[in-house]
Amino acid sequence: MREQADDVTTTDREGGGDTRPGDAVHDGGRRGGPRRERRDPARRPQQSEELLELLHDVLRAVRRDATDRLGDDVTPGQLRLLRTLDRCERPRRLGELAAALDVAPRSVTSKVDQAEDDGLVRRVPDPDDRRATLVELTDAGHDLLDRLSARRHEGVRARLEVLDADEQRTLLDLLRRVADAPPEPSRPVPSS
Repeated sequence: MREQADDVTTTDREGGGDTRPGDAVHDGGRRGGPRRERRDPARRPQQSEELLELLHDVLRAVRRDATDRLGDDVTPGQLRLLRTLDRCERPRRLGELAAALDVAPRSVTSKVDQAEDDGLVRRVPDPDDRRATLVELTDAGHDLLDRLSARRHEGVRARLEVLDADEQRTLLDLLRRVADAPPEPSRPVPSS
C-alpha cells in the first residue's frame, strides 16, 4: 500500500486501483480474513455515501494536482509533518510530533531526518533540557507550505470554474449548511 497523508485512499495490491472508505478489498492476508468482493458497481449509493465519495474525490484531486505541480521532492508524509509543525506555536520534540501525527517515534525520526536534509526543518537545542532537541520549520519549509497552499487554491478555483457564479454561490451555501449542521447522536454500527 502507498502512504497517503491526510487521505484515506489506499491502493489495492492486486488491482492497483484506488479504494474508498467502505470498499471491500482483499487485505493481503495480513489480518487472516477471507477475500471480500467489491460492492456491486450497479448499486446506487446512498446520498450520505455519495457525498463522502464526492468530497473525498475533490479533495484527493486537489491534493494530487498541487503535489504534481510541486514535483516529487516532497512526500505526502513529509507534507503532513511540515503542516503539523506549522500549526505548532513553538518548536516540538520528536515524541510530541509522533503523538500529534499518531505514528511511531522512529517514523518521525526518519521523516525529520529527510526534511532536515532537504532544508525544510532544523533541530534546535531544548532550552529546558540539554539532552533533548526540538524541531522547527525553516524559512524554506514555510515557503514550501505557502507554495503548496497557493497551488491548492489554484486547483480549487479551476474546479469551481466549471460552475457559473450562481452555481458556485449555491454550492458554497449548501456546503456551509451541511458543515454547520449539528451532529446526529451516534448510533452503534451493526455488526455483519
